[in-house]
Amino acid sequence: MSRVNLLRQARPDGFVLGIIAVAALASVLPATGTAETVLGWATKIAIGLLFLIYGARLSPQEAWEGVKHWRLHSVVLATTYVLFPLIGLALRILEPTILTQDLYTGILFLCLVPSTVQSSIAFTSIAKGNVAGAVVSASFSNIVGVFVTPFLVILLMNTSGDAHVDASSIVNIAVQLLLPFLLGQLIRPLVTGWLSRHTTPTKVVDRGSILLVVYAAFSESMNQHVWSSVSVWQIVAVVLTCIFILALVLALTYFIGRAMGLPLADRIVLVFCGSKKSLASGLPMASVLFAGQPVGLIVLPLLLFHQIQLMVCAVLAQRYARAHVSHVVGDAEPALRD
Repeated sequence: MSRVNLLRQARPDGFVLGIIAVAALASVLPATGTAETVLGWATKIAIGLLFLIYGARLSPQEAWEGVKHWRLHSVVLATTYVLFPLIGLALRILEPTILTQDLYTGILFLCLVPSTVQSSIAFTSIAKGNVAGAVVSASFSNIVGVFVTPFLVILLMNTSGDAHVDASSIVNIAVQLLLPFLLGQLIRPLVTGWLSRHTTPTKVVDRGSILLVVYAAFSESMNQHVWSSVSVWQIVAVVLTCIFILALVLALTYFIGRAMGLPLADRIVLVFCGSKKSLASGLPMASVLFAGQPVGLIVLPLLLFHQIQLMVCAVLAQRYARAHVSHVVGDAEPALRD
C-alpha cells in the first residue's frame, strides 16, 4: 500500500504538465497579429468569467466575513510591499558578479509589483482555502499596487524620465474583475443551485484562465525576442534567484500564518496571495517606468518568476486539495465504522 502511495505521489501532476506544454507551445508557435489580439480578448473574457462565477458562488455573508479579516489582508499587503522589497534590496549583493545591472534591476522590480489576482484566487479555490478572503486580499493588493509600485520604484530605483501610471489601469481592474464579480452577486439567486451541483465549469475556468495567461506571457516574450538578448548562464542565474525568492517567501508566509494562529483556510490565502507577483500588472508598468531602457531584460526576471510560481503553486494547490479530501474521508471513517 505504501509503495502505491509513493508511486501516486511521484506521478507528474497533470496541471503542471499542462502549464509546461502550453509554455512550450507558445515558445514554438507564439500568437502574433490577429491571433495575438484574439488571445488578449480570450484571456480577458476568461478572467471576467472566472470572477463572474466567484461572485455567483460567494454569498454576501461570506464576502462580508472576507472583508472583516483585516489581519489576513494586512499581512498579505505587508508580504507584497514590505517583505518582497526587503528581499530584493538584500539581493543587490549579486550585482555585478552574478547578475548584470539590468537583470538585478529586473529582480528588484519583480519584488515591487502587485500580487496576481486571477491565479491567486484560482489556486486558493483549488486548494479549498478561503476564497472570500482571497478575492478581497488579491483585488485590494492589485489596486493598491497601481499607486504603491510606482512610488517604490521611484524611491528605490534610479529611473530615467517621469514615472507615472495611466488611470486606465484602475479602469481595467474595475471592468475585468470587480464588475463581473458584482454581476455574479446579482445573478447568484438564479445560478447558485446549478453551480453547487456542477463543479466542473468552475474547475475548467480556474485552470483555463491560468493556461491562457501562461500562453500569452510566453508569446509576448517570444515576440519581443527577450531570450536572444541574454546568455544561457545568465538565464540560469535568474532562474535560481527566482526560485530562492519564491521558496523563501512561501516558507515565511507558511510559518507566519501558523505563528499568527490563522485557520488553515486563511493560511492558504496568505501562502498563495502573498507569494505571487503579477505579470499582467508588471509588464505595462515597466513599459512606462523604464521608458528608454532595456525593458525586455528588466522584465525577464518577472517573466521567469511568474512561470515558476504558477508551476510550484499548482503543485501546492493540488497537495492542499488532496490533504483536504483525505481529512474529510478520515473524519468520516469513524462514523461509518460505528
